[in-house]
Amino acid sequence: MSKTWFITGASRGIGAEIAKAALSAGDNVVATGRNREQLEKTYAAYRERVLAVELDVSLEPQAEAAVAAALARFGRIDVVVNNAGYGQMGGFEEIDAQAIENQFATNLFGAFHVTRAVLPIMRRQRAGHIFNLSSVGGMLGFAGASVYCATKFALEGFSESLALEVADFGIRVTLVEPGFFRTDFLDGSSVRYGNRPVDDADYASRSAQWRETYEAHNHRQAGDPAKLGQALVRLAGEANPPLRYAAGSDALHGILGKLEQVRGEMEQWSELSRSTDGAF
Repeated sequence: MSKTWFITGASRGIGAEIAKAALSAGDNVVATGRNREQLEKTYAAYRERVLAVELDVSLEPQAEAAVAAALARFGRIDVVVNNAGYGQMGGFEEIDAQAIENQFATNLFGAFHVTRAVLPIMRRQRAGHIFNLSSVGGMLGFAGASVYCATKFALEGFSESLALEVADFGIRVTLVEPGFFRTDFLDGSSVRYGNRPVDDADYASRSAQWRETYEAHNHRQAGDPAKLGQALVRLAGEANPPLRYAAGSDALHGILGKLEQVRGEMEQWSELSRSTDGAF
């Protein structure tokens, strides 16, 4: 039986490739993004199997309206992909409060809004699969990406807890943790850098180095977004999908290394950890 996918940030990049993979598998897609006209052009060839919906995920009423439109068109929602997001880069001191709030509004609260709107539908169906697009930066911290990583770390905690809350309703949750993929993520049209004045020059060389490093990866990343789309279609068909899926060998290597590092540190300080237990 064909599925209906609801995908945010579907106008380009990973979101678009996931949508195309789902369509190639014979499924229906609700493709959402901030520019409906662009979405309609992108998916013109698929006609009745695609519903293009304008959606700024940071606005909860728009998320509710988009989910309602999806239900009215296709009658159910089987798979949700919370993909919409962007990268706020730069040192923490260089990023003003409004920019931080904007980053959380899209990367984290946007996923909250869509998930809250779709859960009643999936509960009634007693079936559904939610993919939350995290990042290798949701498991590892990166210098010059503290705010971006904070949103992804938060998404990880949310998703892990949500999975426990909804499992009895037949709803599955998977965190997708991509490494570096060849998309527009690091383009000037997407990524943003801090512009808050800092009183001294401590960050000048560091900021330039961080930016240079990220820009050097632009469109040279190893990850193929089309293959990631195909991987998600496969996971959506699994009876027991994973809670976490590391996408790309760089993500797999980095996350496994982080787990070993954490284990070693916990063991090194285990005596001090146990010393805080009190007698009853």
